[in-house]
Amino acid sequence: MTPTKKLPFSPEGAEVILGTHIEREQLVIPVAPSRIDMFGPRGGCLISEEGPLWVSDTGHHRLLGWRNLPTKDSQPADWVIGQPDFNHEGQNAKGTPGRATFSVPTGICACGEGLAVADAWNHRVLIWKKLPEDNNVPADLVLGQANFTANEPNRGKQEATACSLNWCYGVFYHQGQLFVADTGNRRVLIWHQLPEENGQPADIVLGQTDMRSRNENSGSTPSASSMRWCHDITFWGENLVVTDAGNNRVMIWQGVPTENNTPCAVVLGQKNFTTVEMNQGVYFPDAGSLSMPYGVAAAGDWLMVADTANSRLLGWQKPESIISLQGTQSHAIAGQLNFQSKSENRDFGLPTRDSLNWCYGIKIYGKTAVIADSGNNRILLWKIRDGSTGGFGKIMC
Repeated sequence: MTPTKKLPFSPEGAEVILGTHIEREQLVIPVAPSRIDMFGPRGGCLISEEGPLWVSDTGHHRLLGWRNLPTKDSQPADWVIGQPDFNHEGQNAKGTPGRATFSVPTGICACGEGLAVADAWNHRVLIWKKLPEDNNVPADLVLGQANFTANEPNRGKQEATACSLNWCYGVFYHQGQLFVADTGNRRVLIWHQLPEENGQPADIVLGQTDMRSRNENSGSTPSASSMRWCHDITFWGENLVVTDAGNNRVMIWQGVPTENNTPCAVVLGQKNFTTVEMNQGVYFPDAGSLSMPYGVAAAGDWLMVADTANSRLLGWQKPESIISLQGTQSHAIAGQLNFQSKSENRDFGLPTRDSLNWCYGIKIYGKTAVIADSGNNRILLWKIRDGSTGGFGKIMC
């Protein structure tokens, strides 16, 4: 059995838990929307060490915002975007799509001076040029659609295009470039500069041979360039990282790809580029296997992966050569007591400050990890211990 090393989080567990705290005598977890309650949140973005914090409250089809970094459990949100107030829910606020509505918002990131959100079931990405600082601030820009009222997948066409999106779940901004996990089209799109026009076409596609194709694994067997269900994106130093949840792996490129369909250099979670089974074909996981990994974040020398269906976080430490990581086991874990466990909240118990239940997202800024513990309807703000993030400085969401 692999010795178990813990990820460099505070051993006391999350410093702050957002969402309703579940007591032992409670039989039903409340999911009605409020300033506190969330339903299946899948993403969070901390803008600076002091805040603001924005969270995709996915099941309630809204964003929740905290003006400052929350300091106490179940702290009420200050702002809401996507619903008329804190007590309403429904896709597109039970109306038509607009500049401040959502249908399954998921990925969220700071971009330039603003914010970008992957509005998955409206098949679009919304961009605010300046950070919202009030309720229902309208977005300035939409990608994937020609305007703010349209919401058909691939703009109603069978084929994809450089301008269309289909179930886009992830978004990330890095050194002036925008990256979108266009999940339903089994591809990642790259814009060389932050777009300035609605529906602006992407410049590069990964996962497909061209901008029109959309078959899973490019219509063939899995490879170093194909994808099945890409979901989240980050950078580990200068290396692009994408979670390919449908192939139960994480893909890593050396640098930023500059050509369509560039193959990745390394996969984590599988022994090679062609095998894709959950937990490498066995029921219980180990330190090197993954089962539907959705979220990913980098903190200095650490790459942290939300191994969603195993209800755990895994961490790999950066070697001198990224290539040497191919097929290797992870170095540390959080959420489970050992690498062989996979049950929600450790043996299906009540959630604790350091347990997880289908964790969908993780992003990091400075010493704070923002973890979307979706199955527990909560967000964890978990501190990273001093000295564990290496020399990379602040890690943006």
